[in-house]
Formats: sequence, structure tokens, C-alpha cells
Amino acid sequence: MNPESIDKDKVISELAGKSSAKSRIDPVLYERYNVKRGLRNEDGTGVLVGLTEVGEVMSYIVDDAERIPVEGRLFYQGIEISDLVSGFYQEKRFGFEETAYLLLFGELPTKSQLEQFNDLLVSCRELPHNFTEDMILKAPSPDIMNKLARSVLALYSYDKNPDSLDIENILRQCVELIARFPVLISHALMAKRHYVDKQSLFLHAPVPEYNTAQNILHMIRPDGQFTDLEARILDLALVLHAEHGGGNNSSFVTHAVASSGSDTYSVIAAAIGSLKGPQHGGASNKAYAMMQELAKNVKNWRNEMEICDYLTRILKKDAFDKTGLIYGIGHAVYTVSDPRTKLLRDYARGLAYESGREEEYELYTLTERLAPEVFRNVKKNDKIVCANVDFYAGFIYTMLGIPPALFTPIFAAARIAGWSAHRIEEIVSGGRIMRPAYKCVQKRRRYIGMEKRELTE
Repeated sequence: MNPESIDKDKVISELAGKSSAKSRIDPVLYERYNVKRGLRNEDGTGVLVGLTEVGEVMSYIVDDAERIPVEGRLFYQGIEISDLVSGFYQEKRFGFEETAYLLLFGELPTKSQLEQFNDLLVSCRELPHNFTEDMILKAPSPDIMNKLARSVLALYSYDKNPDSLDIENILRQCVELIARFPVLISHALMAKRHYVDKQSLFLHAPVPEYNTAQNILHMIRPDGQFTDLEARILDLALVLHAEHGGGNNSSFVTHAVASSGSDTYSVIAAAIGSLKGPQHGGASNKAYAMMQELAKNVKNWRNEMEICDYLTRILKKDAFDKTGLIYGIGHAVYTVSDPRTKLLRDYARGLAYESGREEEYELYTLTERLAPEVFRNVKKNDKIVCANVDFYAGFIYTMLGIPPALFTPIFAAARIAGWSAHRIEEIVSGGRIMRPAYKCVQKRRRYIGMEKRELTE
């Protein structure tokens, strides 16, 4: 056969059909063998696969063996997220660097400890010589998350000691990644804007006096300018996205890959790949796009009936992307409320009014209130759902002038703090490679020689 004469698309299509048909497992078998699909129990709780001190998510209490939904609560190293946010807001401080310190070292820093940690991040923020030119600009990507993963893997080559599992070495690598993620995603965005979107190219170096949130806004804006309120709102978003327990998909991936003994760059690149998915970090893009479509199709943004009708169409797969999902509504863990949503909503109100988008903000809050009711009416069940952190995130980012291409990368720039803490925890306390079991349900078959195979076709 001449390889040049092959109809590649046709062959791939035919083989894909075979692969799809062969990969379909009878759903009955999952019940027969008591397989927890998605590593979730029948009541929706996650299968317990590990222990952590880094983060904790609470959404229910158990009373007389009955699982009772309650207001959601989130803890970083045992400290409730609302208390953490209230603390640095009341003292008029930025919070992400303090949060990263807490996640990595298990305690809140003193003033001098925080100053030292900030200085350490500043010293690590600069990328290796010619890295932007060689690794970002020369191979621009339409997707920033893919470029981020590639950049992280490339940093392995610039590390003089990339493979050592000594904790001091791993901590150095993690601190460098926490410091560099804002630069990596900002420069990747600039490359995309210029080479993919055909816009002017500009590159701003990070400013030593700026923190993470300030540097992101500085590096993605042509004039590098931002208001204090804008920086504080972005800082809040980074704090709220920094950690969410060991069971979320990307943190679990971090534990799983780290347990194999792999290097830090490979571990974090794998976590980035997980976060990119639309059912994980990519959900904020979907939620924002959905709300844009809702805003176009609902003539009166204050008319509850119109909003409910459109949400009903979404659930019935007759609107938006026709998946039947109201993005930003519902969560794998939270039921009554997501504490991150409440904080984002409350602190974003001022930004919405400052930006002249108060009507859009009210549309969001009204949709948040109506969606659970529509869900119950359409689905005909009593499942309790609430708006999750992704519901408001995209809206807030657009008010900050952040394009959708950067929504999930900013999530990554926050979650790298949590991933780092989980990586270190796995190396220190894990001790065994993760090796869950899969039940093979394929029947035994005899090997058939080539000539007999031809006869059976």
C-alpha cells in the first residue's frame, strides 16, 4: 500500500467508529461490580482515597445516619475562608501571598515572615533568559492553558536539579512556579493576541513592588494601569481559587502523579491539563458565555418569567450549547451554598457599579436566585443546587478587562499554591504509588491467526 494514496480522514473516521463501539461498557456492569463511577458514592459524596490537611470542604452534617445539606464552608489549613478574607480586608491588605504561605506552611505568617515570603516571590518571578522569546513567542498557542503546560514542562530544562525529591528542592521549584505563573500566562496571552488574533504586541515585565494580582493587571493592559479596587477584587478571586481540598480533580491528579515519584514540572503540567477541562477550571468560560446568550435572548432583564423560560430551554437542551447544563449552577460537593460564590458576589457589587454594569450584575443575582427553582421544576426532583464560584467569575474578570482566554489560566495562577501544598504533602506523607483497581469485564478469547481472520471478515 502506498501511504500517500490513503484517505487519512476516512480511515480515521472508520477506526474511530470501531474504537467507540469497542469502548462502550454496559452500565449494568458498574452496578454489578459495585464500581464507584467518577469515584463518587451513590449519595454523591466522594470515595475516600486519601488524607490531607491542606484544605477541607463541608456541605452537610450527619444526624442519626441522615445526611443533611447545610451552608457550604471552606477551610484552608483549618482556617475558614470567610475569616481569612475578612481578616486581610479589614486590615486593608492583599491576601493571595498570605494565603499561599498558609497553604504551604500550615500557619498564618507574621508581618516579617510575610515580607520575607513576598521578597522570595519577587526574587523568583523573572523567567530564565530568553524564555519568553524561545518558549512562548516562537510557538504561540490559541489556548493559554496548553501554552502554560508546555512552558512549565520547558522550565524543567532550565532547572539545574529538576528531579530531586528533596523537600527543600521541591519547595524551591514550587515557589518559583507560584511566582512565575502570572508572567507565563500574561506573556502567553500577548503572544496569542499578536500571532493568532493579529493585534499589536506588547510585553510588560513584572514590577517588583507589585503583588500577584497587581502584576497580572499590569502585564495584560497596554498602559499597565489599574485601580486599587480592581487589584483587590482580582486578589480576592485568586484567594478563593487557591485551594479546594484534595478531592477536586486537579489536586487529585497532583497527588496521583506525585505518588509515582515524578518531577515537579511533570506533576504540575498534569494538574494544568486537568484544570483545563470544562467540567473543572474551564467552567467559568462556559458560565460567562451562557449568561451572554441569556442576556441576548431575554428582552427584559427584570422579568422573572422570561429568565425562567430561557433557563428551562437550557435544561431541556433547546438553548445555548444544548447539553442540558446550566453552567455555574450546581456543584459536586456544595448543596445549599458555595461560600466562594457569596464572597465574590458581595465584593463584586462595588466593581459592577463602578464599571456601569449594575444592570448586568442584577441579572446575574436574579438568575442565581431563579435557577435552582427552575432546576427542581424541570428535573422533578428535590436535589438542592446552588451557584458555584464559576457563575460570577467570568463576569468579574470581564469587568477587570480580562479576556475569556485568560479565565482558566488565572484559576491556575491561583491553584498553583494549593497544588504545591498537595505535592509536598504527598511526598512527605504518601509513601506509596496510587494504584486503584479496575475490573476487567472483557471475556476471554482465543488468538486467531492472520489467515483465519481474513476468512471471518
